[in-house]
Amino acid sequence: MRSRTEGFVQAYNAGAVVDEKAQVIVATTLSADPTDSRSLPALVDAVEANTGRHPKRVLADAGYCSAENINHLKSAGIDGYIATGRESHGPSSSSSPRGRIPSGLTPTQRMARKLSTKAGRAHYARRKAIVEPVFGQIKEAGGFRRFSLRGLGSVTGEWQLVCAVHNIGKLFRSGKASQALPGWSHSAVRTSSWAMG
Repeated sequence: MRSRTEGFVQAYNAGAVVDEKAQVIVATTLSADPTDSRSLPALVDAVEANTGRHPKRVLADAGYCSAENINHLKSAGIDGYIATGRESHGPSSSSSPRGRIPSGLTPTQRMARKLSTKAGRAHYARRKAIVEPVFGQIKEAGGFRRFSLRGLGSVTGEWQLVCAVHNIGKLFRSGKASQALPGWSHSAVRTSSWAMG
């Protein structure tokens, strides 16, 4: 991957789509591209392929912002909220745009206007409570900070394994593991003998 400061480095850009209700990863991507913008259409397609459902709403950070991605979501009938730039961490302006949307705005300008509305701010604010905790759990609680393998194919498999482990952990902590694994119970795990060799 090309780095701003170090030229080319052995690095990858990992992405994930997370379900709002259960914080389960429903689609992943991994590339050697320093920006996320090229991966959004593939992620949206992967959500549908993996879940059998089309996402109703997509919340994405500024790395995914491009006119092509905004138009892709619109043409797919998805309510998109993609940050158009870095957000300041101070108090936000409470004034929302009023009146008709001016003609001649680019897709990015229209998205910026959409995000400046009260509803747009409320929807986009949910992103930090949906996807950011998942990356925090993988990095901090799971201790995953660096790939062990090399090569795009191998690292893609490693990233998918990390995401699967995250999802399995969510399943078991939810108390619903017995629905997915008939015969499984917390008491059976506590009374079983485990050996390692």
